[in-house]
Amino acid sequence: MKTVKTIDAAGMILCHDITKIVPGEFKGVAFKKGHIIQSEDIPELLKLGKDNLYVWEHQEGTLHENDAAIRIKEHIAGEGLDFSPIKEGKIDFIANIDGLLKVDVAELLKINSLGEIIVSTLHNNTPIKKGTKVAGTRVIPLVINEDKIIEMENISKENIIKILPIKSKKIAIITTGNEVFYGRIQDKFGPILTKKVEEYGCEVVYHAFSSDEKEMIKEKIQEALDSEAELILCTGGMSVDPDDRTPLAIREMGGELITYGSPVLPGAMLLLAYHGDRAILGLPGCVMHSKRTAFDLVLPRILADEKITFEDIASYGHGGLCLDCPICTFPHCSFGK
Repeated sequence: MKTVKTIDAAGMILCHDITKIVPGEFKGVAFKKGHIIQSEDIPELLKLGKDNLYVWEHQEGTLHENDAAIRIKEHIAGEGLDFSPIKEGKIDFIANIDGLLKVDVAELLKINSLGEIIVSTLHNNTPIKKGTKVAGTRVIPLVINEDKIIEMENISKENIIKILPIKSKKIAIITTGNEVFYGRIQDKFGPILTKKVEEYGCEVVYHAFSSDEKEMIKEKIQEALDSEAELILCTGGMSVDPDDRTPLAIREMGGELITYGSPVLPGAMLLLAYHGDRAILGLPGCVMHSKRTAFDLVLPRILADEKITFEDIASYGHGGLCLDCPICTFPHCSFGK
């Protein structure tokens, strides 16, 4: 720091808060530490009795908090983001599209483990609306050694925070079960799934009904594969009962089975397979009567063209318990985080 006359301080960076007191009306900070003094600030500073100020004196090898925040932002920010103006050395990251927030958690930990640098984010894989604040960064001191920023740039990957666009896909729904196929009960699964996928702008282009016979289920899956559908949803027949044959039918259609089962409640009997680039999901009955299930965790990732692995599914065990809150705030809750 150095001391300068207030009348000569325009363009310099304030190194301390300046308090303003108006008896009976106001007491608080008029000018914050880190504020860049403008020519129009000088009369007000003089009224506050500040004929002299402590300002930042640049030294080689150091960075002001604003410059440091810009360096961090430029290193870690990927696609789908806009940024707030710098305020008190902090920059907010804001989604500029509807999409899926992706955070490289391991790289984020590297950065935050350095000390003096902080990056805070929402949870990885959170569906995001345009305009949502998803992250923020700043350094702790007003002035930081540039070597710390260089170390951050060297030890961590670039673009560790980004928004993947969620794409509107064409959906096929196959409802299985003798009770629906033979008209004993009304299909309630189809309308629920249609509403869920339409929330992401998707269109149902194929909807068929099948009995519990394995060969008929396979026939309907083939019809869906032959259609323009980009994602196939199979409902019913997903338990371990002897007459629940949907998982076997999906297996026998070929492709790659990722998992039959997930550490998510509700949604333990979820099945995920890929036939080429197209995902096939076997959805358990809980999707019909629970507000949020494993389906809500994997759907946006599939729509963002992520190829989900078994490890991705297994990792949902931590946070995979839905509390079934009376007022659901998903995705801004612990479920799936």
